[in-house]
Amino acid sequence: MGEALKNRLVIILAVLTAVFFFGTLSSCNGALRQKKAREQEMASRLALEESMSKFSQEKSALEEKAKAKEKEAQELNDELEAAKKTIIQNQLVNQSLKEELQKESKLKEALEENLKKAVAESKKFKK
Repeated sequence: MGEALKNRLVIILAVLTAVFFFGTLSSCNGALRQKKAREQEMASRLALEESMSKFSQEKSALEEKAKAKEKEAQELNDELEAAKKTIIQNQLVNQSLKEELQKESKLKEALEENLKKAVAESKKFKK
């Protein structure tokens, strides 16, 4: 009986050893799959981070360009306002000069009338 018990024990231990061996193999296989999945995830994360970094750099460059364009537009707007003010001032000066010219024209016409009257009176006195 001792020999049969030993044989059973050896068979049971061999079966348990085989079960544990296959369990260990499947565990190692699962660990390898997890490692590959983790490496793929890290590679995709790195690629995403690189693209996000690239996009953020492009975004900041575009924002800087937009600020420069906005500043340029503001400067042009300021120049336009200054030009408008200058034009308005020139128009006011032109208007005042026209008014003065009209006054001078009226004065000239009045003087010509007075001169004609004076010439007519001077002819009367000579006669």
